[in-house]
Amino acid sequence: MGIRVDLVACNSCGTLEEPLCVRDCPGDLMVLGTTDGKAFIRDNGECWDCAACIKVCPTQAISMHLPSAIVLPGVSLKGRALRSKTLWTVTLRDGTEKTYSTPSRGKIPYTPSI
Repeated sequence: MGIRVDLVACNSCGTLEEPLCVRDCPGDLMVLGTTDGKAFIRDNGECWDCAACIKVCPTQAISMHLPSAIVLPGVSLKGRALRSKTLWTVTLRDGTEKTYSTPSRGKIPYTPSI
């Protein structure tokens, strides 16, 4: 699979000290460009396909492009992690988008009822 960053949509997480994708990549593969300050992946071949960078990107500038062995070229996958679920958007070759959600694996804090 291949991680791609839309350099127009990437804002390096605005005023954060370190962009979220750089902070959360377990393989330490997301880095900032020295000239434009935009995020990019150092080596797609080393990527674990965990989608951590995709889930945390606040501008949805990062997408995963699926190999042709799975689907046709031109199909992409974007995700956004929310508190209780992750929303996934699949963009097909014809531009059609389909959205799915998966439950979060994180624990939701206990809130006692009154």
